[in-house]
Amino acid sequence: MLSRLGALLQEAVGAWEPTLDLLEAFVEHWKGITHYYIESTDENTPVKETDIPWRLKQMLDILVYEERQQAAGEAGPCLEYLLQHKILETLCTLGKAEYPPGMRQQVFQFFSKVLAQVQHPLLHYLNVHRPVQKLLRLGGVPGSLTEKEEVQFTTVLCSKIQQDPALLTYILEKGRVALKAQENLLLLVSVAPQAAATYLVQSSPCCPAIVKYLCQLYQSMPTFLDPADIAALEGISWRLPSAPSDEASFLGKEALAAFLGWFDYCDHLVAEAHTVVADALAKAVAEKLFMEILQPQLLHVSEQSVLTSTALLTALLRQLRSPALLQETVAFLLGPEQRPAAPEDSPCTLCAHLIRHCDHLSDEISIATLRLFEELLQKPHEQVVRSLILCHLEGRPYVARGSQEPESYEDTLDLEEDPYFTDGLLDAGFQPSAKPPPAPATNSDGKTAVTEIVNSFLCLVPEEAKTSAFLEETGYDTYVHDAYGLFQECSSRVAPWGWPLALTPLDPHEPEQPFFEGHFLRMLFERMSRILEQPYSLNLQVTSVLSRLALFPHPLIHEYFLDPYINLAPGCRSLFSVLVRVIGDLMQRIQRVPQFPGKLLLVRKQLMGHIPGEQLDHQTLLQGVVVLEEFCKELAAIAFVKFPPQGPHLHLSPPPKGHV
Repeated sequence: MLSRLGALLQEAVGAWEPTLDLLEAFVEHWKGITHYYIESTDENTPVKETDIPWRLKQMLDILVYEERQQAAGEAGPCLEYLLQHKILETLCTLGKAEYPPGMRQQVFQFFSKVLAQVQHPLLHYLNVHRPVQKLLRLGGVPGSLTEKEEVQFTTVLCSKIQQDPALLTYILEKGRVALKAQENLLLLVSVAPQAAATYLVQSSPCCPAIVKYLCQLYQSMPTFLDPADIAALEGISWRLPSAPSDEASFLGKEALAAFLGWFDYCDHLVAEAHTVVADALAKAVAEKLFMEILQPQLLHVSEQSVLTSTALLTALLRQLRSPALLQETVAFLLGPEQRPAAPEDSPCTLCAHLIRHCDHLSDEISIATLRLFEELLQKPHEQVVRSLILCHLEGRPYVARGSQEPESYEDTLDLEEDPYFTDGLLDAGFQPSAKPPPAPATNSDGKTAVTEIVNSFLCLVPEEAKTSAFLEETGYDTYVHDAYGLFQECSSRVAPWGWPLALTPLDPHEPEQPFFEGHFLRMLFERMSRILEQPYSLNLQVTSVLSRLALFPHPLIHEYFLDPYINLAPGCRSLFSVLVRVIGDLMQRIQRVPQFPGKLLLVRKQLMGHIPGEQLDHQTLLQGVVVLEEFCKELAAIAFVKFPPQGPHLHLSPPPKGHV
């Protein structure tokens, strides 16, 4: 090993022509270091017992002194010599060899001091950033004797990057070196002890530099991006930040991939770092990216700005895994309040604006914002469902007081007795689907009640408006299979929240309280009531969000979303009552559509891709009827897999800790 190092060092100092006293002294000290390797035969002498640390300090002092004598922006002869003769490359090799013992510590210290004390820009030089990358690869080993020096080195780099974020491209170039450097930083923040983590947060620019680069990547993207293009790049990883080559190209594709890849890296840093670092980094992302950049765009008058920023925020939510960053994201979107709202409230919070965007004049913005809420509802954070839904349902104010609750669903009204059905519609000659024969008395396992609920949804759409029976692969059993998997996933996600398994009985003597379903549910119910006059894609998104809500295994959600026989308080509505109103509206409308059954079947075949699409009269109405039929089957399937609430399928294991 000594002979190989000696040959390397002999080559490094083979030719030099000192022209100044400083340069002569600088070269003499470098020669003193290289001669040690050429002449020494003892591999066990610690570096501190040699003159290497002293000579490295003299070289540093000469570089700093020389710079003070030079005009601003000019490199002196000693600095040029260091760059031309690849001194940093050679030192990196010596540090890797750890010869003499302790040399790696000396190399980390020298690199840190040169980068910190020499003001001339260095990192853009190949002979500087290449050994810096190599030195980063040497660090990050748990239990390393150079941990303190590695932290100092990383801190200096972060400081330089904060001053000029463009330097990050030199330090973390694409490829194996960049990946290793990012892995080392990830490992460093995960194994850092309390003192080191506190130092990184309070005394280094590490977190601000990382987030500043994230914001610069965001701002480097085009002002407008198609939401479909953003969704197509789902799954970008920091380990493979480039856009997949098999995806269609579009303007800004590589910039979008770079931003999503760096956000994924930030998310991994937050997930793996010491809690002190994780919290600081998550708060920095929330402040600099969410609050200062995204929020103004979400509230902008420009529809393009709103659409692009909403789609990008949805993509970030989809990638997000770290609990600390999820907490900051939920606080940003929903705010701190969880109190029930009143109908007359007109809050100016971001959440209120986003809910209004779900009912925007632009269908594109409505769809994009509904997708954002659907993604949010799939995150394991109880505040989401509590703020949007549960805080309004607690206490069951939607249930009529003063009447005894039925022991079984058979004790309540039949669908034909519902006033919404008989509001002048039966006289027009239209009948709801025939109700199945009465089921046996309720069993101890509650199966009869389940049958009643399922049949209520399946029989809701009248036979004249049903077409799925004429086609294959549109049956109810497919929905049951899908609902079972989704319900298991949802139940596992919410298991740590300790939700009750049964409703709290009502006090019949308690006076009725005013009920408001909340701005979010009001928006969804209003959208649902217009299903027969809205675009097909918008209807799909509205019903998708409602299905996500119905899946939550909370007894209040069971009752309010999936109990057709609930005894509603005056002036209150539930999901089922909204659907009943829609069916009433449908019965009125189909009288004015000639050859309604044939046209409806034709539209269903078009939507399934069985026949070419062509524009038809009343196409929006016909597409809405198809969505309505499928949605009722989906709700029936969800009710089937959820009831009874105390079933064994609710007792599922929580997800692994540390990831969401």
